[in-house]
Amino acid sequence: MDLTALQSLLGVIRQARVACVGDVMVDRFVYGEVGRTSPEAPVAVLARVREASMLGGAGNVARNVAALGGIAALAGVLGEDPAGSDALRMLESEGRMEGHLVSVPGRPTTVKTRYVAGGQQLLRVDAEEIGALPSASADKMVNAVRHAVRDAGAILLSDYGKGAVSDAVIAACLEAARLSGAPLIVDSKARGLHRYGNAALLKPNAAELAHVTDMPTDTDAQVEAALAHALTLCDVGGILVTRAARGMSLLQRGGVVCHFRGSAREVFDVSGAGDTAIAALGLALAAGAAYGDAVELALLASGVAVSKAGTAVVSPEELIEAEVAARLAPAEAKIASFERAAHLAAVWRAQGLKVGFTNGCFDILHRGHISYLVQARGWCDRLIVGINSDASVKRLKGDSRPVNDLDSRAVVLGGLSHVDLVAPFSEDTPLALIEAVRPDVLIKGADYIEATVVGAKEVRSWGGVVQLAPLVEGYSTSAAIERMVKLDANR
Repeated sequence: MDLTALQSLLGVIRQARVACVGDVMVDRFVYGEVGRTSPEAPVAVLARVREASMLGGAGNVARNVAALGGIAALAGVLGEDPAGSDALRMLESEGRMEGHLVSVPGRPTTVKTRYVAGGQQLLRVDAEEIGALPSASADKMVNAVRHAVRDAGAILLSDYGKGAVSDAVIAACLEAARLSGAPLIVDSKARGLHRYGNAALLKPNAAELAHVTDMPTDTDAQVEAALAHALTLCDVGGILVTRAARGMSLLQRGGVVCHFRGSAREVFDVSGAGDTAIAALGLALAAGAAYGDAVELALLASGVAVSKAGTAVVSPEELIEAEVAARLAPAEAKIASFERAAHLAAVWRAQGLKVGFTNGCFDILHRGHISYLVQARGWCDRLIVGINSDASVKRLKGDSRPVNDLDSRAVVLGGLSHVDLVAPFSEDTPLALIEAVRPDVLIKGADYIEATVVGAKEVRSWGGVVQLAPLVEGYSTSAAIERMVKLDANR
C-alpha cells in the first residue's frame, strides 16, 4: 500500500464503529532487573522496578480499534473482583470505547501476569476459570452482544476458550451480521471451525491452522493446501492466516490464495499482535475497504505492534511512520528528529530497555570512533547518537569543516550495527537533545572528566549514570585530515 492510499484509508476508518465480542482479560506486566540467583533454588531473582496493566483479549482488540480512530463496543464478562474493577476503570479511561460487560459472581476475572527483565519474558502466570457461564450470566452475555453489535460496521469475535463465547453468543453475532451486512471476523483458539457458521472470515495463526487441519504450514504451498482443506471443514467465507515474518495469506471461498508480505521488523514482543491485526482488519472492512487493502493495513499494524512492549496499541501516526521507514534504506531509517528520538526513547524505556546517549561530529569515521561506539553500546540496550549539523561543526571546528556533510555522516553512522538511532542537532551542545530523550546512560570519551560532560548533571538528576569510554590512541578526525594534507602535499 502506498502512502497516499494508507493516509486515505486511515482517514475513512476514523469513527467507524466496530463491535468487539469475546473473552476479556487483564494483562499485567511486572518489569524488573535480574542480578542474582536465589540461594533457595536455581532460579533468577527479579528485582521489581514497575508494573503495568491493560485490557487484554477482546479488550485489547477494542483498545486497538480506539487507538486507530474507530469506536469500539466491547461485550464480554468480568469477575466481581479487584481485577474486574481494574478492567472497568481501564475501559472508562478510554475515549472511544463503550462497555457492555457482564459481571459474574464467584468467577474470577482472567488475569495474565508476565514477568519481564532485559526485554525478555521470564514467566507468565495465568489466573482464570475456564468453562461455561452460569445460565443467568450466559443470558446476560447474549443480551450484551445484541446491544454491542447495533450499528456496527464489523463484528470481531475473540474466542480464547475461556467461556464467554457460547453457541448462543456466536448465533447472536451471526444473526446481527446477517441482518446488517456487517462482516463477522473470528479469531479463535478452538480446534473446531464449524461452530462459527458462515462467518465472513476466520483469522488463525499458522500454528493454529496446522493444529486444525493436521497439516504443515511452513511454506506457501503447504499453507495453500491447509487453507483449502480448512474451508472444507466449515462454512466460513474465507480464512486469513497470520504467518509472523512470512506475512499473511488469504483464501476466500471460490477464490485463490493471496499472499501478503510485510516489511522485516525487529520483534520485541508478540503479545497481542493478533489482536492488533484483527482490529485493523475489522476497522478497514467496517469503513468499506476491499479485503486486500484491509489485510495490508492489518499486516502493517501487527508489524508495528510486535516492536512494542506488552499488549500494545498502535496509532495512525505510527503506521505512517512505519510505512515511510520501510521505503528507506536501513541506515536512513535510523535518522530521527528530536521528536521521534524522544518518542522512541520513551518506548524503549517502557519496554524495560536501558537507553544510552553519546554525541559528536563524526566527520571522518575511523577506528577510534568504532571502538568508542562499541563500548558505548555495551553500556546500554539502545544507543542514540547525537550528531552536530554542518553549521554546528563549522562553528566548533572552523570553516574547513566538516569534510563530509550531515546527510553523509548520519547515514554512515546509521549503517553501524551498534548504533540504534542518529539524531542531528544544530546547537553547539547536545543539551536540548539530551533533555528530550532523557537517557539512562550518558557516554563521553575519557578525555573528559564527568564535571565537564554536557548533560551529566541533568542525567544524574533523573537517576541516570555517566560513563567515560577509553579512547584508542593515535586516532582522531583532525589527525586523519593532517595525514591526508601531507600526502597531498608530497604528491
